[in-house]
Amino acid sequence: MKRRSFFPLAASTPFLGAAAQAAPGQGRLKQSVSKWCFKNYSLEELCRESKRIGLVGIDLVGPDEWPTIQKFGLVPTMGSVRGERTGPLNRKENADAIVKKYQAGLKVAAAAKVPNVIIMSGNREGMSDEEGADNCVAALKRIAPAAEDAGVTVCLELLNSKVNHPDYMCDHTSWGVDVMKRVGSPRVKLLYDIYHMQIMEGDIIRTIRDNYDYIGHFHTGGNPGRHEIDDTQESNYKGISRAIADLGYDGYFAHEFIPAGPDPIKSLEQAFEICKV
Repeated sequence: MKRRSFFPLAASTPFLGAAAQAAPGQGRLKQSVSKWCFKNYSLEELCRESKRIGLVGIDLVGPDEWPTIQKFGLVPTMGSVRGERTGPLNRKENADAIVKKYQAGLKVAAAAKVPNVIIMSGNREGMSDEEGADNCVAALKRIAPAAEDAGVTVCLELLNSKVNHPDYMCDHTSWGVDVMKRVGSPRVKLLYDIYHMQIMEGDIIRTIRDNYDYIGHFHTGGNPGRHEIDDTQESNYKGISRAIADLGYDGYFAHEFIPAGPDPIKSLEQAFEICKV
């Protein structure tokens, strides 16, 4: 298939049906939740509660989990690609294995109507940011045609290297955006994790507005501690949610906080209400 030319888009465009659309009462953002944060609940329990609350999907899940999620009328909003073990994206010697893995995995995701799959940059380990960016761009350019053909967005995650992920390379929005611009595909975007970028940069709303064309997915989490997004932490998630919705964002907004309160489901309900704008 001939590869399409790229012009920056206002948002990624998942190719899902009615289950993915924010319904009346859900606000303008399509909210989901990351499975790993609710380890004391089975996937079925989490799906049932998420559906009741008004969430549209479950985030950070593998192919074996997708059918259970879809059974509840929910979307696997961020999938993982399984297959051959590879090293970090920012190492040239890993490129062939990574490309092969994603080419196969994107077909699986497309067949299951999974809109996004995650990818990570890897750590610096003495490599310069410039060399790492060059290597990530080269590999992602090879993955991009498969992502475009599949209609699935590959999302490179921004993580903090100050607290949780020491030495991680894709730790500033400017580095990630440079990579996105050079790859030049509507199906390769950034996963903007608000918790991580609050630690590294702050100035969340301005940064999102300035770089919106290159963001395909969002994660939440309260700083410090990656706990509830209520008034115990420093970010104003009501304001952040409203700013993202005002941009016309039509992708997914996934909660990735670790509940510290006595009732994790009530914490999830509260997060949904805060971000229902």
